[in-house]
Amino acid sequence: MIIINVKENESIDKALKRFKKKFERTGVLKELRARTFFEKKSVKRREEIIRAAYKQKMYATDNY
Repeated sequence: MIIINVKENESIDKALKRFKKKFERTGVLKELRARTFFEKKSVKRREEIIRAAYKQKMYATDNY
């Protein structure tokens, strides 16, 4: 359960923004979307490798 302490004289909008950030960091929504359909482990692993290669490529282009 996510708990957000609203500070004195803090607007509801700011507190809501902090809640949303904290909620996103937990990864609940991401996991929920991943569980909507079954994905084979081999497919997951392949996508992980593709993502890692892409990140590595982007990192290499930024540093050179």
